[in-house]
Amino acid sequence: MTNCDLILRRARVVDGSGGEPEILDVAIANGRIAAIAPTLSLTAHTVIDAEGLVLAPGFIDTHTHDDTSVIETPEMLPKISQGVTTVIVGNCGISAAPVRLNPDYQKIGPPDPMTLLGRAEFFRYPTFTAYVDAIAAAKPAVNVAALVGHTALRSNAMDRLDRAATDAEIAAMRADLEEALHAGAIGLSTGLAYANANAAPNSEVLALAQLLTSAHAVYTTHMRTETEAILDAMQEAFDVGREHHVPVIVSHLKCAGIDNWGRSGKVLEAFDAARTHQQIACDCYPYAAGSSTLDLKQVDPRVKITITWSSPHPEVAGQTLAEIAEQWSLSQLDAARRLQPAGAIYHSISETDMRMILAHPATMIGSDGLPHDPRPHPRLWGTFPRVLGRYSREEKLFPLATAIHKMTGLPAARFGISQRGLIRENFHADLVLFNPETILDTATFTDPVRPSQGIHSVWVNGTLTYTSTGATGERAGKFLKREVSND
Repeated sequence: MTNCDLILRRARVVDGSGGEPEILDVAIANGRIAAIAPTLSLTAHTVIDAEGLVLAPGFIDTHTHDDTSVIETPEMLPKISQGVTTVIVGNCGISAAPVRLNPDYQKIGPPDPMTLLGRAEFFRYPTFTAYVDAIAAAKPAVNVAALVGHTALRSNAMDRLDRAATDAEIAAMRADLEEALHAGAIGLSTGLAYANANAAPNSEVLALAQLLTSAHAVYTTHMRTETEAILDAMQEAFDVGREHHVPVIVSHLKCAGIDNWGRSGKVLEAFDAARTHQQIACDCYPYAAGSSTLDLKQVDPRVKITITWSSPHPEVAGQTLAEIAEQWSLSQLDAARRLQPAGAIYHSISETDMRMILAHPATMIGSDGLPHDPRPHPRLWGTFPRVLGRYSREEKLFPLATAIHKMTGLPAARFGISQRGLIRENFHADLVLFNPETILDTATFTDPVRPSQGIHSVWVNGTLTYTSTGATGERAGKFLKREVSND
């Protein structure tokens, strides 16, 4: 080969493996990495002098709720502006497919927490195959890999979700899951902490997870609790993986609630003990605050809770629950009841615990951003540059190569995403070029919709999709089917 589409010269290549950076030339042709060497004697239509800049694999956001966003807003600016080139959707038991909303849900909206994915009309994919086809038609700016949500399966099969499923209902759920796995789903997710899945016993989850083994798929879980009984919830999750020899990924691992602060050491000790005999990983977002629907069980006057949206009272978005309760002369719990359905940001995590979990070698990076929130948590726009800028460069929690491994090579291996996540010849050209001295998140809790700084260029499947001046308008994302990892 003598002619390529693009050559990046003298880039500081951090290849996603965790290895030390190298100064290299990298050539791209036909959507793939064509050549890598200290000096390439090739020509190209475009040549970029990348001296002083870091070239990394495109970031893989391991925990998103972008299921409908990749179709409704395919430009995906909150993600592509961070250097994210692949999103994993379908987390926490909620997915856009396969979903067949019954007439009641069509009128009042999908069951909580499926509301996090948008309005009832966004759920128009009765089969997983229909969802895959819709992604192909939408041509999002990022690649999409998808989990199947347990709560979504329950809503298809059951008349009410506050009980365990019957054998017949489990059989119906298994049929939906089997179709999805055949169509390329990468696994099953649960959100057992939410009311509409909490009544499901572990036997129900095990019956579904049985299908994951032959599909070489993964099990991810928003565990039954992240508070005082977190160790029991972890064991329940690990039991699923051990029973069916399936990899387990714990979603947004944290010690939630003030009474639970300081327990990250014991949590990680249990995590590591299980890792000695089964494949387990987790994801984490780099903030000491979470965000979800407004949950009465999480209302604690000691915790700052900011309301992001409320169906009956949209005017209060951006105010704290304490402020609203005072205005209404109510307790915070009664105010929360009046606001529902609603969304909230909970400042209920210890920074020290979060840092310990973030630094753990099995931890991947996931934003858990909520794109449909009118005032989203800043993690939607800032997660990945925050890890690179604040926690790696400024606070030296881990080296740059480790930070990038958590965003690239590690998630590609854990989720079975083939030929991505590393800078290797013949791999797909998902790449991000950034300034390691200036990269930083700018989104804040008071001003959350702001792109990060320091991103120079982002390529998805070899197509230049984003630069420091904004989106290029080109969209080259693909649906990624599950493939077996050799890791």
